[in-house]
Amino acid sequence: MHPILPVILSGGSGTRLWPLSREAYPKQFLPLAGEKTMLQATWERVAALAAQAPIVVANEAHRFVVAEQLLQVGVAPQAILLEPVGRNTAPAIAVAALEATAAGDDPLLLVLASDHVITDPAAFHTAVLAAAPAAAAGKLVTFGIVPTGPETGYGYIKAAAGDGVRAVERFVEKPDLATAEGYVASGDYFWNSGMFLLRASRYLAELERLAPAMAEGCRSAFARAVRDADFTRLDSAAFAAVPSDSIDYAVMEKTADAVVIGLDAGWSDVGSWSALRDVSVRDADGNASRGDVIAIDCHNSYAYGEHLIAMVGLDNVIVVETEDAVLVAHADKVQQVKEVVARLKAEGRPEATWHRKVYRPWGAYDSIDQGERFQVKRITVKPGGTLSLQMHHHRAEHWIVVSGTAEVTRGEEVILLAENQSTYIPLGVTHRLRNPGKLPLELIEVQSGSYLGEDDIVRFEDTYGRA
Repeated sequence: MHPILPVILSGGSGTRLWPLSREAYPKQFLPLAGEKTMLQATWERVAALAAQAPIVVANEAHRFVVAEQLLQVGVAPQAILLEPVGRNTAPAIAVAALEATAAGDDPLLLVLASDHVITDPAAFHTAVLAAAPAAAAGKLVTFGIVPTGPETGYGYIKAAAGDGVRAVERFVEKPDLATAEGYVASGDYFWNSGMFLLRASRYLAELERLAPAMAEGCRSAFARAVRDADFTRLDSAAFAAVPSDSIDYAVMEKTADAVVIGLDAGWSDVGSWSALRDVSVRDADGNASRGDVIAIDCHNSYAYGEHLIAMVGLDNVIVVETEDAVLVAHADKVQQVKEVVARLKAEGRPEATWHRKVYRPWGAYDSIDQGERFQVKRITVKPGGTLSLQMHHHRAEHWIVVSGTAEVTRGEEVILLAENQSTYIPLGVTHRLRNPGKLPLELIEVQSGSYLGEDDIVRFEDTYGRA
């Protein structure tokens, strides 16, 4: 059997799970359905099937989060391909296939979204292994989810009669309720999962035949890619010119070799807060929660919070609380959360994109207080982490070490600060912060000045390629 190479697609923004999932830190990087993040759980689910470390296709802005989270579960991807702009799944899979075949290999690509839940990994493994011979023979296999009800939020796949791997007769857009009920009753339809098993060269050949401009653009973007440490940066101009389309539209609906295998493994794309409620452990009243939650006389509700949440007399309600936003919604209306995000973006509000706590390759910062002409941040620097050599035109900074050791470059001098020690960085002075120790560095930064935006940074040197 051909070796199986996981391809993990991690380019989504997860706006329907706002305020927890945001553009700068979307749902695949969050521990929504367990202790591991969804990206980490995706790898661990397929690790036993994989002949080698995965290829990950990710948004360029998320590159350090992807690498760090996978390192935490003991895997270094053989490639992290960075998309300068999103171009949907067909181009993403194409550049992964080009990477997989670059050295002359031709593995079976197991294409997975990074933000799905599967509660029965053994059943998933069984389906993948059953589909492998068809994929090795040149078929393009998709995994069809055995419906648990007439869901109107998913596309459907009609399969030919038979068992096991079956020919695809047609793909169907999201239906209305009556149509979905008919599909489920017939037994011939599956939910479209967006997961695939296909031989790398076979997919590229079909893409070249069915969408030649897309295939050529992907080859150009890959050929001009720049290798940057652990990352492969696709050429920006070439990739931006690639037509944007899903694998379903570009290839699967047009090829004669599309086949489907049924999968009954507790799958969910966790596409909404109600979907997350449904895959969570629920109490006798149908409630599910994460965090410090008290529910009295509540039914079929869900709460997620970073502080104490008390719910009384709620039925089919979603409550989500973060440090800077609260969502309260009827569970039947949670798809409209994306309209909230659209309004926030239209108004230029940062809550659409950023959390109060912002992750950086060297650690994170949390804006704990701010007012006119001042801002207070709690900064965490990982062992060995180094901020860029920088200066600010409009603000000065005070740094107070809470724990750990700080190496501070301030102008021409370099000083070491220990717990309870502090320093002052005047406006316009070049400075840098580094953690030379083996423990995390925690410090409080007090900024003061006429403008405190994150864009008031002039970088001269940067370990992470941001200068």
